[in-house]
Parts: sequence; structure tokens; C-alpha cells
Amino acid sequence: MAIRADSTVAAMLAQKCPRCHRGPLFRYSALHLTRFDDMYESCAVCGQHYEPEVGFYWGAMYISYGFSTLIVVLTGVLLFYLAHDPPVWVYVTAVALVVIALTPLLFRYARVVMLYFFGGIHYNPRFAESLPLRPAE
Repeated sequence: MAIRADSTVAAMLAQKCPRCHRGPLFRYSALHLTRFDDMYESCAVCGQHYEPEVGFYWGAMYISYGFSTLIVVLTGVLLFYLAHDPPVWVYVTAVALVVIALTPLLFRYARVVMLYFFGGIHYNPRFAESLPLRPAE
């Protein structure tokens, strides 16, 4: 089944604005390791402010913790079955490497989930097609 262009899931995966699904949330690529956390203040398309209240993204730490826990469990299960229950140091090293490697994505997607589910911002199709891109701040 294909995902529609105005799909919330597609917009979340692409890290786009929750209101118009077009404007980017982050200034740089997740691969830019020193700046992966830089967010725009507002959407370049619809002007939606990305921080509904001061300290809003503190809650994203809990979401990131949940993502990390899932990664720890999946890595442990995969090692158990694929590496035939290796020594503990292999588990610890593998989990640490995977979590460190995925830190930029964990950070970003925790913020995306926080903004989409707890930001009180809803998709508005009128912004998706009618407005041209504004210059970013």
C-alpha cells in the first residue's frame, strides 16, 4: 500500500511540519554530527511555530528513552538468536555501538513524535498546496 503525499506518517518520517507537511523541521542532515539537533523556529511554508511552549521538548527525552529501550531489546534478541548467545561483553558493546550510531535519529524522531502527538498542531490541507516556500530564518 502506497503512502499518500499528505499522509501524517510520511510527513513524520520525512521530518516535515505537522501543519502543512511541507516545511522542514531541522536545518541540517542527521549526518551532520555537530548540528543534527538544529531546528527551525517556525515553518518556512506556513509559519507554524515549532515550540508550542518553553521547555516543550523536555518530554521528548522520555520518547527517546523508549526508542533506546526498544533498540536494546531488539539488539539483544538478534544477538541471542543470530550469534548464539555470545558473552555479555558482546551484548554491551553491540548495544552501545548501535545506540551511539543512532543517537541523531533517536533525538530527531523523539522530537517529531513529541511535536505531532503533543504539540496540538493538526494537518491543514489548505497550507499544503496554496503557499510557496518562504525563505528560512
